[in-house]
Amino acid sequence: MIAKTYNVGIYCRLSNDDERDGESASIENQKLLLQRYVRERGWNEIDVYTDDGYTGTNFDRPGVQRLIEDAKAKRINVILVKDLSRFGRNYIEFGQYTDYLFPSIGCRFIALNNGIDTESTNGSTDVMCFLNLFNEFYSRDTSKKVKAVKKACAEDGKFLGTYPAYGYKRDPTDKHHLVIDEETAPVVRRIFAMRCQGMGFWSIAVALNEDGIQPPGVLYYQRKGRSDPRKVNHQWANTTVQVILRNEVYIGNMVQGKHGTLSYKSRKLVTKPEDEWIRVENTHEAIIPRGVWDTVVSIDQKKVRKSPAAAGRKSIFTGLVYCADCGFKMRSHNETRKYSDGHTQVFHSFICGNYSRSGKTACTVHMIYEDALNSLVLADIREKAQYAEYDRDRLIAQITRLKDKETRSRLSSYEQELKTATVRVSELEKLMQNLYEDKCKGIIPQTVFQTLMQKYESERAEKAAAIPELEQKVRAQRGNRQDADRWTDIIRRYTEITELDETILFELVDRIEVGETQKQGDLRVCDVKVHYRYVGNVDEALTQEKRERYEKAI
Repeated sequence: MIAKTYNVGIYCRLSNDDERDGESASIENQKLLLQRYVRERGWNEIDVYTDDGYTGTNFDRPGVQRLIEDAKAKRINVILVKDLSRFGRNYIEFGQYTDYLFPSIGCRFIALNNGIDTESTNGSTDVMCFLNLFNEFYSRDTSKKVKAVKKACAEDGKFLGTYPAYGYKRDPTDKHHLVIDEETAPVVRRIFAMRCQGMGFWSIAVALNEDGIQPPGVLYYQRKGRSDPRKVNHQWANTTVQVILRNEVYIGNMVQGKHGTLSYKSRKLVTKPEDEWIRVENTHEAIIPRGVWDTVVSIDQKKVRKSPAAAGRKSIFTGLVYCADCGFKMRSHNETRKYSDGHTQVFHSFICGNYSRSGKTACTVHMIYEDALNSLVLADIREKAQYAEYDRDRLIAQITRLKDKETRSRLSSYEQELKTATVRVSELEKLMQNLYEDKCKGIIPQTVFQTLMQKYESERAEKAAAIPELEQKVRAQRGNRQDADRWTDIIRRYTEITELDETILFELVDRIEVGETQKQGDLRVCDVKVHYRYVGNVDEALTQEKRERYEKAI
């Protein structure tokens, strides 16, 4: 009888989670153990296949794929591993290889420490399916534990990322804490400043490239002393600028958990809904003041496009002016007049976008010349700034009082809804607990238990999901004093301004409402209301302030 020749492929794997098991689980120790086993039996060692740093929950590993291809090609007829978990922890895929593929191509499979040998007749393979299942349970349990630890660290505001955001670096004394990178932070401030001036993402990227500023990726490899392997143009791009401008890390907040895997078996990343993100405020020093951040957010929300008009100019008011009656944005309009002496003049104005699109059946023209709008808004800002400078605390109190009056009913409603939902969730949890005890005691049948439990759980989940939104609404309604403080701090800087520009408007103004023009004698007048960021329209507060001062004077 001719002795069979065994050509062995040794497979070794080590994942990041296995590293805590110490040296005994290392690739080298696995290899030495298996090579000794091969030598003792006089078999032929053909190759060693390794996967270092790969999870066993799937078979998308270069080493194991090369091993399987060599088995199919008959280069090897024995696969030797230290234990079943080294080959894989996916119960279903594991069985497809050991129960179907390997027997069909005549390949023997041996898991040394488990005593598994597919050529043995001692029944050792009978328990293999159970061992595989336990290995998968272990992976699932480990994945849950790792995720729980990471979530707890994120909720504590600890930085868990691989690379700190551009403008920051790791704290030398604490790798989970960020400190400002003094070399790149000025570039971040400049990017936000340019955005506050109304510049688009592409224009900002062009400006940075023209000044020879290294983009984040290039700077990273430069600091590492390595050449950049990426096939890119090594320039700032509009997407890079956009990511920076929308990252809360620059106001001292840590936002993590934006992405996750589909399951412990898949490494494919998916984007999570925003309400699942973990946001912790004031975890590190901010690079950008909160007012600058709010300005940039406001610009993004308005989606302001500063495209040149037909006459080759652009208006600083584009995107900020609205019709007071129908709420549509007003459109920039140019009117050219030719005079008897032959010269022409262009007049720039705004008209209701609804009227412009659909005619007078939709709305009226609401026209206002840009020069007049500029004068009115400038005067309004100076007036508010002077009041804020003259008696800041009194003005804040007046604004807060009016805003509280407007929101008091809503706040009361939200607080009542929140209280009701919280109490009901507690009641339902007690009901579910009592229901379970009654079921265990045999007081109620299984069918009734299932019906009521499903009903209670459905209502509990609905109420519990509504609580965070109600809490946010309550916090928003209680923030009037803080908003008034912030607004007065900003506007006080503009008591002596003589000219408006985009930066001032973006920082101060949320929207400008223009009413229809009315004829009063020989004059045509229209009502213009400036709604400021944080506080809205404060004309009523100033009117009340003037009235109180007059009453005191008499």
